[in-house]
Amino acid sequence: MIESIWRSARRLLVVRLDNLGDVLLATPAIRAVGSAIPEAHIALLASPVGAQAGRLNDDIDEVIVYEAPWVDPWQQLPHDPAREQAMIERLGEGRFDAAIIFTSFRQSPLPAAYLCYLAGIPLRLAASNYAPGSLLTTRHRHAEPSMHEVERGLDLVGAVGIPPAETRLVLDLPAESRRNAQRRRMALAGTPGRDPGRPLVVVHPGCSMPARAYPAERYVEVIDTLAAGLNATVALTGVEAERELTARITTELSPAARARTHDLAGDLAFADVCALIAEADLAVTNNTGPMHVAAATGTPVVALFALTNPPEQWRPWQVPHLLLNHDVPCRICYSRVCPYDQECISTVSATEVVAAARELGIGAGSTTRIGEPVFAEGV
Repeated sequence: MIESIWRSARRLLVVRLDNLGDVLLATPAIRAVGSAIPEAHIALLASPVGAQAGRLNDDIDEVIVYEAPWVDPWQQLPHDPAREQAMIERLGEGRFDAAIIFTSFRQSPLPAAYLCYLAGIPLRLAASNYAPGSLLTTRHRHAEPSMHEVERGLDLVGAVGIPPAETRLVLDLPAESRRNAQRRRMALAGTPGRDPGRPLVVVHPGCSMPARAYPAERYVEVIDTLAAGLNATVALTGVEAERELTARITTELSPAARARTHDLAGDLAFADVCALIAEADLAVTNNTGPMHVAAATGTPVVALFALTNPPEQWRPWQVPHLLLNHDVPCRICYSRVCPYDQECISTVSATEVVAAARELGIGAGSTTRIGEPVFAEGV
């Protein structure tokens, strides 16, 4: 049963300060909170990139954007105490009754807890292996550290008696974005609706962490093979900063594959990228945000999943998928930059990617959409 002090909360702050996929993986827990306390106003405190997912979530009433210095892996934020003071004031003005701080198992929630403490938020819940003092009013310890991030979020809110509502990821796409994606699919693939003989594959080659990025020259081989082997139309996606990457890939394609490939990097709003992934028959990605967008939209995923992170914690959630990698002695290194030429994924061949697509039902006369999750590590 939900604790009475939490049931009476009417203004709730949920905190997830890292990346897009991390916010998506917290959405089942956020839905649980909203279902358990339906009268509550729920605000999300998120990074600029994570906020994009928050704005496409009808469970969230308000999105507050914050670039936190403790979630700055490349140390690019300038030293600016006024930034933090302004956020403390902003949160104080929100008069929140409670804060729930979501983190991965390698992150400390205590900087965010201190922010909430200074903002005067009386209830503060997080999971911590470190002594939090009075920064947390409810400190939780997960019984199983290697649980999936979705399960971790649900376990956290369960610590104050909030039960799961449903376990799917939440991504509420605007109707206009869905219509745009349907029109775009017909324009790209030349077919109204889904044609199993001419699948649309979204390929997202970028990644914020270089160690997790399948090499560009390998993506060229993958797209060449998808076009030749599956008769696929390919949509390349990416943010503005990834235009150079996608242009390089497109330039190096065979003429036949180039004719079937459409470089959309930097051209689509975030909601339109999500809707295009929802409309696609397959997504091919690194371990990055669009992998989780595909899971949220029910689109099968072939993930070039670098062994920098534990697959069991970050795999696509409740969607048919295959994770492709080759085992290496340095697995689960958590590196941002790989000193070994990314051997865990760079050695995965284009033929293996297409074989995985076929295993998921793509290009075999039918497509796989929503179903029981498929989990396979390695090839």
